[in-house]
Amino acid sequence: MTSVAISLDQAFDRCESITRTEARNFYYGIRLLRPRKRAALCAVYALARRIDDVGDGDLPRADKLVALGQLRAEIAALRVSGSHSGADPVFTAIADLAQRLPLPLGAFEELVDGVEMDVRGRRYASFDELVQYCRCVAGAVGRLCLAVFGTRSDPAPDPHAAEYADALGIALQQINILRDIREDLGNGRIYLPQDDLDRFGVQLALDEQGCLVDTDQGLSRLIRYSASRAYEWYAHGLRLIPLLDRRSAACATAMSGIYVRLLERIVQQPNLVFDRRLSLSGWQKAEVAMWALVGSSPVGSSSWEVPA
Repeated sequence: MTSVAISLDQAFDRCESITRTEARNFYYGIRLLRPRKRAALCAVYALARRIDDVGDGDLPRADKLVALGQLRAEIAALRVSGSHSGADPVFTAIADLAQRLPLPLGAFEELVDGVEMDVRGRRYASFDELVQYCRCVAGAVGRLCLAVFGTRSDPAPDPHAAEYADALGIALQQINILRDIREDLGNGRIYLPQDDLDRFGVQLALDEQGCLVDTDQGLSRLIRYSASRAYEWYAHGLRLIPLLDRRSAACATAMSGIYVRLLERIVQQPNLVFDRRLSLSGWQKAEVAMWALVGSSPVGSSSWEVPA
């Protein structure tokens, strides 16, 4: 059966629908953008989501790896040819963006690399190894977002902008890991580096009720230590914000601010992640977005000292 090409308007509308439905946290920030940038960032999210969904789906591992290989080949073909033909709305939108923006298509391939790590059940011996993973699954997305945002060129573009975008993504992924320790463990995944587990005497386990076990408060201390480290990455990534135009800065601040609000709660009460998936309410997310739009920090003044 021959595929029928779709219009660019249809392609971008489909990407925005995906983002509005699936991006429960990020859409609060994305909606602050002007229409053209909002459409572009929704297209970036839609392809990133498709890649991520393969890793989190119900297919057997071998089939997931095949599906990821197919996505990798399609991204590589787009990167080489600069165009895409067919009826796939997501790739149609991304191909259009790649012609208009300095979109680092290789970052999508990095995302595939990271999701393959998930599918293969990779463990991380050290924090440096974990950073490599975070750079693939989140730093890459930060750099893709930067291509959509653009940077101020007065007096000159900052050569470190991509570094800051990368760091911001890595910080948010570390927060995700802390929030989802219990859920990930139940799915057979452990992201906390073995060096850190050993340092705090932690052997991750669930009790009969499916809650995380915290022997001698070791896990709580590890979570607080990891949270402080994540905040250091976040603080470095925040150097990106002054380089962006007002709406892009508001978008990035809102998206990251929602996660840092979660991080503050985790630092105050690590046991909140022992038996649930911690989240903010809709009005709390909207509040963060509102503060971001008016140019104020949505983050409180918690202490982020690393425990000894």
